[in-house]
Amino acid sequence: MNKLVVLGSVNADHVLQVASFPRPGETLHGHSYSVIPGGKGANQAVAAARLGADIAFIASVGDDSFGHQMIEAFKFDGINTEGVMIEENTPTGIAMIQVAATGENSICISAEANARLTADRIAPHHGLIEAADTLLMQLETPIKTIEKAAQIAKAAGTKVVLNPAPAHQLSDDLLQLVDMITPNETEAELLTGIEVTDMASAQQAADALHVKGIETVMITLGSKGVWISQEGKGRQVEGFRVQATDTTGAGDTFNGAFLTGLQSGRKLDDAIKFAHAAAAISVTRMGAQTSIPSITEVERFLLEHH
Repeated sequence: MNKLVVLGSVNADHVLQVASFPRPGETLHGHSYSVIPGGKGANQAVAAARLGADIAFIASVGDDSFGHQMIEAFKFDGINTEGVMIEENTPTGIAMIQVAATGENSICISAEANARLTADRIAPHHGLIEAADTLLMQLETPIKTIEKAAQIAKAAGTKVVLNPAPAHQLSDDLLQLVDMITPNETEAELLTGIEVTDMASAQQAADALHVKGIETVMITLGSKGVWISQEGKGRQVEGFRVQATDTTGAGDTFNGAFLTGLQSGRKLDDAIKFAHAAAAISVTRMGAQTSIPSITEVERFLLEHH
């Protein structure tokens, strides 16, 4: 069975390049419109697969052409798709994304088929979770499903990794089931009430999450890398500085790459560096899954930036 299982969302990303974001009531001319495969779950699954992970994906897509195309694309990337379900008379999830000239993005999403990924719908795929080493989830699918999957994983001894994005309040019951959590600064603040502005406050937020029962806390800090804390002891692992073109999917690439690095036997800090490299490459390219590098590209990058 597959060592890594990702449970999460699949979206069609409708992307438009803009000089700057429009103000309310303002109409701007954009350019280079494209529809790109996205969704946090799918991005993380594809990143892991392209970087060599042994992986299965549990998700819901629509019965539209995009949904069928996505399943074929996942297979092409080497993902076990037996847990990817087609929802009748439902479109695949969508994201409307504007990318400014600075590389920043503004995103609106509509769950569509992702909302159908209920706790009942994943019942036939409990075996995938139980047989895996690690379960990776995000927050673009129903929270009851995430809780159920975490319970199944915990009972089976499968490690639960939660990327708590998009930012969302979470119950202590769910957090107690999580072995590792990977929030950014905003998400860490929402979960703990502690504003993350530097390494000291990152550790304070990590400590608050340790109290809730989470063993490993990794707070992503953008260009400053990550703050990783285990058993109340934290340290910064710096990232790589590159010229960003589009940051869409960078965090997802990081999460998928990080767990792939661990799965391939890399030590914790090496797995983080591997993930930093994958994310750094991804922000120099447009789109979510279109920007995810291959393992060869990441290894070359690491050699060049040693």
